[in-house]
Amino acid sequence: MAVEIRVPALGESLTTASVARWVKKAGDYVQLDDVILELETDKVSVEVVAPSAGVLAECLPEGTEVEIGGLLGLVDETAEAPVPVETAEVKAQPAAEAQTVSEDALAAPRFERAVTSPEPVVVQPKVAAPKVPAQQARERRVPMSRLRQTIATNLKAAQNNAAILTTFNEIDMSAAKAMRAQYRDDFEKRHNGTRLGFMSFFARAVVVALKDFPAINAQIEGDEIVYRDFVNLGIAVGTERGLVVPVLYDADAMSFAELERGIADYGTRARKGGLRLEELAQGTFSITNGGIFGSLLSTPILNAPQSGILGMHAIQDRPVARDGQVVIRPMMYVALSYDHRIVDGREAVSFLVRVKQLVEDPRRLLLDL
Repeated sequence: MAVEIRVPALGESLTTASVARWVKKAGDYVQLDDVILELETDKVSVEVVAPSAGVLAECLPEGTEVEIGGLLGLVDETAEAPVPVETAEVKAQPAAEAQTVSEDALAAPRFERAVTSPEPVVVQPKVAAPKVPAQQARERRVPMSRLRQTIATNLKAAQNNAAILTTFNEIDMSAAKAMRAQYRDDFEKRHNGTRLGFMSFFARAVVVALKDFPAINAQIEGDEIVYRDFVNLGIAVGTERGLVVPVLYDADAMSFAELERGIADYGTRARKGGLRLEELAQGTFSITNGGIFGSLLSTPILNAPQSGILGMHAIQDRPVARDGQVVIRPMMYVALSYDHRIVDGREAVSFLVRVKQLVEDPRRLLLDL
């Protein structure tokens, strides 16, 4: 009996996928629940497992577009599992008589027929084929993945549909670095190995600042503005397949440890392709950190339909003026891109200044000041 392999439910708003890679090939024997192929959706990869044990057959080619419930292949349950191969003695087989060559034949002289030509042979010179331009020979073309196509579409739509403006500031990271250095080991011991990073400082600062400037946590729907009394914080993660933005739900109710644990977990699973579709939806504000790649300054694009995104950057020792003296401080440029249709410049600048105040004096985060 042949058991059908069909496209599973893909999650919210997703109806199609493409066959990204067959982990097992046609003719392979598979066990029940073996991962046999990967589907690529607009957001994440989805693993499909074998519905039964048997031999894999009639696999759709990689790259094929499929819909929910569509047939991907078959598993032949009637096929027997392969028997482990045991080492056996190999016996020499006698050579066939037809392949035996006598000593007489080998010793016989060989004669070649002389070929003469009454006319001289004219050899035409070969015309060299036109050379392929060096650059073209070193090009290669690969189809865009569904995720890359979706990223391109969404980013272009964000630019087309929103009035995006960016404001900048810089943050002295001295206090945050000192606090992290002082309590890092105790924090890790207290919270079962959870490491204290700078992302949680910014995450906490953002959720506090969004309470003071709710328009940045809102979005436009038709002719209405939807305000939220919660923060679903998207954390952008760069992977080999592209950028994904998993969401920390109700981040405003999370502690430093919960934020760090959630951020670390999302980062690990995103790079391994282990995120679930529901973890990528319903964000209200996002943070992206180009500093981990060395970026000093950038203008992040909105993660539509959100109205704001904070860009973090590399920490760099720079000379700054303090109390009339030039001193060296670890500084970070930060950028807030926002939808000017809903957020005024005054609100955007004030929001970023509030984030700056909170990170430069982390005690404010603990005292709710």
